[in-house]
Amino acid sequence: MFLTQPLHKGRREKARDTAVVCGNHRLDFATLTDRVARLGAVLQQLGMARGDRVGMMALNSHRFVEFFFGTWWGGGVINPVNIRWNPKEVAYSLDDCDTRILLVDDLFAPMAGELRKLSTSQRTVVYCGEGAVPEGMVGYEALLAEARPIEDAPHSADELAAIMYTGGTTGRPKGVMLTHGSLYINALSSVAAVPRETRNAAVVIAVPMFHVAGCGLSLQSILRLVPQHVVPMFDEVAILQAIQAARATEMFLVPTMIKRVIEHPRFAEFDLSSLQMLLYGAAPIDVALLEQAMAALPKTSFSQAYGMTELSPTVAVLMPHFHLPGPDRNRLLRAAGTPVPVAEIRIVDGEDNEVPPGQVGEIVARGPMVMKGYWNKPAETEAALRGGWMHTGDGGYMDEHGLLFVVDRMKDMIVSGGENVYSAEVENAIAQMPQVLMSAVIGVPDDKWGERVHAVIVLREGMSLTADEVIAHCRDQIANYKCPRSVEFRDALPLSAAGKLQKFQLREPFWAGKERRVG
Repeated sequence: MFLTQPLHKGRREKARDTAVVCGNHRLDFATLTDRVARLGAVLQQLGMARGDRVGMMALNSHRFVEFFFGTWWGGGVINPVNIRWNPKEVAYSLDDCDTRILLVDDLFAPMAGELRKLSTSQRTVVYCGEGAVPEGMVGYEALLAEARPIEDAPHSADELAAIMYTGGTTGRPKGVMLTHGSLYINALSSVAAVPRETRNAAVVIAVPMFHVAGCGLSLQSILRLVPQHVVPMFDEVAILQAIQAARATEMFLVPTMIKRVIEHPRFAEFDLSSLQMLLYGAAPIDVALLEQAMAALPKTSFSQAYGMTELSPTVAVLMPHFHLPGPDRNRLLRAAGTPVPVAEIRIVDGEDNEVPPGQVGEIVARGPMVMKGYWNKPAETEAALRGGWMHTGDGGYMDEHGLLFVVDRMKDMIVSGGENVYSAEVENAIAQMPQVLMSAVIGVPDDKWGERVHAVIVLREGMSLTADEVIAHCRDQIANYKCPRSVEFRDALPLSAAGKLQKFQLREPFWAGKERRVG
């Protein structure tokens, strides 16, 4: 089982069918496979040996797809670079796993000079943009044109395929080691968990391809032999245009993206009738937003994917039928879903004992999709994989029917006056206020309660709200001890490149200098 296998199948069965579209670039399966085989040769010529890491720092493009499969074809390991990081953070990720070859596009080529000074591992920069090749770099297209395709390198299922760095929400990023088998099996399992029509299918990829979700979507598209239409970066109009132009049948968005797309002033201008499935995940979604999205796209089915990078990434899905009208719908829409075919999930207490249905504990998972470990971090690996289960750090519970509910990140749990407060519940209450665009609830130091519930809110344009109004509203929705005791208003909340809320940035000023720190 190896990740380039679907390309062989595509070249044999659908050689002239479209595989990848990005802007004016359209590649069929035969052309894509040929370019992948040439890129594998190029990387070997540039010094990539078996198991060596190759990085890419670029916006989404057809070349990102070629980077995935070309590196694997040549026997290497991908290290997709988080494009939101500053040069020091990028250099850290390159040096941490000794990435000597780096591909950059037009947007990130100017950073190459600074990276040369900061990184001790980087040796070769490959320019994969559309303009003239900058000094000190080698040109992607010229190298491909001169290269002869090579045979696909043999692989085993347990061979390392990717090192994907976590977002660093709890400290310095860790390199998550994913194998050919874990990525392949998770892609198969995700497709099986949410059956979709392949005839006339077209997938829009708008989430970052350096993220495991973007990589996984690309892999699933190749696996299903359906075209993927790549949007370079998140832009509401570009996404709407891509759906309309491609007659796209499915796409994946994180909740913050969904909100921005459906609330865009030009949303109603576009024909989105082809969209059969909207997959969402990577961050919690409040029911109010989900209801709003389903009303905006009444002919589209919805399905949530729950997981994390360490799980390659999906371990549970909330199937479309859970989104249908019914007496229990409000409860079901708060669920993360049921385990995918290859994943086993249980809920444990602090001693790793399984807890009864309905009781909150830590979500742990095991199966062939679990990571191999953290790169060069044996202690962290042992802690995360203790007992043979991946400890997600997420708090949740399972009901008596095996339906998983994610309550919150365990580290986001606020202990106020001896009571546990899960921030997601407070955020859901705040989200019901029409003036609120986005909110984040954190625990901050409090002399009386140890921690107090603190809400950070972004208002919709032109709207106004006071802290007292927020607190009064919450008291009508949830228990008093869960309600915010302090509220602040901001113009924006810190988000990662994958659209995830970075709560540690909000906590840092409150806990600086404290012996006990949250997060």
